[in-house]
Amino acid sequence: MTAPHTGGCRCGAVRFEASAEPHHISYCHCGDCRRASGAPVSAFVGFMADQVALNGKSLKSYRNGPVERSFCGICGSPIAYTDQRLDNRIYFMLGAMDMPAYFRPTVHAHVREQLPFLHMPDALPRELKTSVSRPEEQRPSETQS
Repeated sequence: MTAPHTGGCRCGAVRFEASAEPHHISYCHCGDCRRASGAPVSAFVGFMADQVALNGKSLKSYRNGPVERSFCGICGSPIAYTDQRLDNRIYFMLGAMDMPAYFRPTVHAHVREQLPFLHMPDALPRELKTSVSRPEEQRPSETQS
């Protein structure tokens, strides 16, 4: 992969570009991501927010606690999420990337919530909860992944 990495919504009204490589690529099986995406599992590509340009007058958002999810107000495509507990990070939906095949997930998150009929027989690590530690979840011996 070589930056810049671009993406956007289905209708083209929202576009983004990351000027650096991602710091995180993962699957998420949590119920909140399922509801936000409409899919049985979501996949995200994380970048440092200060390395991203996000444009589009139709960009809308929905906040639920510390998490804010953005989407196109015209076509409804989910775009990204940010979490107030994860300073300067933005996670784009893998499907919103122009070249999604470049971004191979490295971990499954929230497998405790994985749908019982969904089988993904890869050898990736599986986290019972999040794959990115939030500050209040960290113990002194933990590091972010």
